[in-house]
Amino acid sequence: MRQGWRWFGPDAPVALDEVRQTGATNIVSSLHQVPIGRAWTEAEVRERQAMIETTPSARSPLTWSVVESIPIPDAVKRKGGQATAEIEAWIASLEAVAACGIPIVCYNFMPVVDWTRTDLDHEIDTGATAMRFDHEKFAAFDLFILQRDGADAAYSQEDKARARIAFESMSESDIADITRNITSALPGSTTEPLTIPEFRDRLAAYAGIDAARLRQHLIEFLEAVAPVAEARGVKLTLHPDDPPRSLFGLPRIASTAEDYAALFNAVPSLANGMCYCTGSLGVRADNDLPAIARRFASRIHFAHLRATKREGDGRSFHESAHLEGDVDMVAVLKELVAEDRNRKSDETIVFRSDHGHRMLDDLNKTTTPGYPAIGRLRGLAELRGILHALGAPPT
Repeated sequence: MRQGWRWFGPDAPVALDEVRQTGATNIVSSLHQVPIGRAWTEAEVRERQAMIETTPSARSPLTWSVVESIPIPDAVKRKGGQATAEIEAWIASLEAVAACGIPIVCYNFMPVVDWTRTDLDHEIDTGATAMRFDHEKFAAFDLFILQRDGADAAYSQEDKARARIAFESMSESDIADITRNITSALPGSTTEPLTIPEFRDRLAAYAGIDAARLRQHLIEFLEAVAPVAEARGVKLTLHPDDPPRSLFGLPRIASTAEDYAALFNAVPSLANGMCYCTGSLGVRADNDLPAIARRFASRIHFAHLRATKREGDGRSFHESAHLEGDVDMVAVLKELVAEDRNRKSDETIVFRSDHGHRMLDDLNKTTTPGYPAIGRLRGLAELRGILHALGAPPT
């Protein structure tokens, strides 16, 4: 397995030399500066690739192995194969990536909102901070800040009472924070920042789109792009929904093993793969993570290895340390190692630690939410230790 590290580009708080110090060898990055829907050019990809792969004297080399992500425009999610211009632009970006020899592209198909958290710096018992999804705060936002049409019917009387208490305890600053966290796109998001009125309008645009229709739109997208990826030797890896359930009444279609099975059955191309994210899938108690890894082993080309801890009734959760929480990371890695041993060296699974705690000196620095250096370094070291114990040291 190959050790990856998500790098947000030349302005990121973590520099490439600092990535080298973590022991990671494979970079996960994207052209975040390019507007969603605009085709990437080969020149732009090569410029970023040269930045990553041009090795200074006496430094260890880095390889850009995973693009995370080429954002899929909202029109594709709403219109499927009818969004021809947007799909053609996406294919052009894919071809630019392929021309540069980058073998893996990660993407997601979450409508309106990407990965969602209510708190970015929730203090945990060690004094470090973690990202958190608080169901009561989320319901308070949905019901009393966004005031979404149909929200009232989506919650029980008990939920609404608790949400009101949560809302009434919020200061103006708290309201601004949760609004920004939910509507303004978190780091690496593949959705656009929205104002509250824009957010309501975007939700309204999904009226009548249920899970079956959204899945069909994804299948139509894959039918267009997977042959191109397969012909050029690129693996497409679909990231799970985060959290893996409906938000704001929107359908989500990459939350369970059966969701993925439906997509692989519909589009059997070998380029149609999975980003195996233990943290996202692990939020659902009914997702058997080792079984999912075993079932779809040949489709897994990229892995986000992190742990989440479900709270209370299972709807709230926070990012735990990588070897804690509700993910049996040893069992997961046994499955991935078994698959990895059957692969050529240049086709092994790229993994990265993810969503580390903000801790130690990072508490005194400006960090990218979810991506501080020290917390991710701790996670990578722990994952590396398991791999050594399994007799499969990472490269």
